[in-house]
Order: sequence, then structure tokens, then C-alpha cells
Amino acid sequence: MDMYFLLPTISTSFIVISAVLVGIGWALIIRGKREAHQTAMVAGAIAALIFFVIYMSRTVFVGNTAWGGDPDLEIFYRIFLIFHIILATVAAVFGISTLVLGFKKKFGTHRRWGKFTSMIWFGSALTGVVVYVLLYLLYPGGHTRPVWEAILGV
Repeated sequence: MDMYFLLPTISTSFIVISAVLVGIGWALIIRGKREAHQTAMVAGAIAALIFFVIYMSRTVFVGNTAWGGDPDLEIFYRIFLIFHIILATVAAVFGISTLVLGFKKKFGTHRRWGKFTSMIWFGSALTGVVVYVLLYLLYPGGHTRPVWEAILGV
């Protein structure tokens, strides 16, 4: 296994771990276990941060993997990828905001935002796994390119 495959596998694993921890944290708060909820959510945020550091390091130093599948499917992949990027960005902003609300003990707003943020987080993680499967398992073979070229094809 080379670094071009290993790093995306590791980073995708961390975003899945993050989503699982968010789910566990949600279940814990429903049961009224605030401290355990906080621990799970902080661990989820740390897993997401590890994902981001690995992903950005690979993007900056190596580049992103371009579409390697059927050219007729490429437009659908690019639309899906852009949707995933927007969803992931929104999830990150809401995730940080929701964590800050929790740490500031603004629990009413934290509770309202948390439900929405978790759903976005799960969607982002799921679409991220789909992108990984498309690029590395179903249609491997795309070349590594600068990020804008890999996303937009220009």
C-alpha cells in the first residue's frame, strides 16, 4: 500500500470515528450523562481535527486524487464532490460553534444547534466515505493533481 492510498484511508477512518463519537455523545446526553457526552464530543472533535490535519497535509504536499472512472460519470462525481465539500465546510463551522456554545454553558442554544449540527456532521461523514469509495475502491487510478484541478477539472 503506497502513501497515495494510505493517507486517504487513514484520514477517512478518522472522520468515520468522529461521526461514531458524535453519535455516542448524542446517545449519552439523551440519557442525561453530561460529562460522558462532553468527553465523547471532545473526542469526536479531536478525531475530526486529526482528519483535517492529515487531509490538508496531503492536499498541500501531494495534491488531490483526480477522478479515475468513466468519463461519462465524471460530471455526476464532480457535482457530488462539490456538494460534499460544501456540506463538510458547513459541518465544520457549525461543529466548532456548537462546541463553543457548550463550553460557554449556553445549553439551550447548544441543544438546538447540536441536533442540526449532528445531522450535518453525519451527512458530511457519509458523503466523505462515498467520495473515498469512488476514488480509491470503485474507480482507482486517477492521478494526483492540485486541489482546484482535482475538484473542478480545470
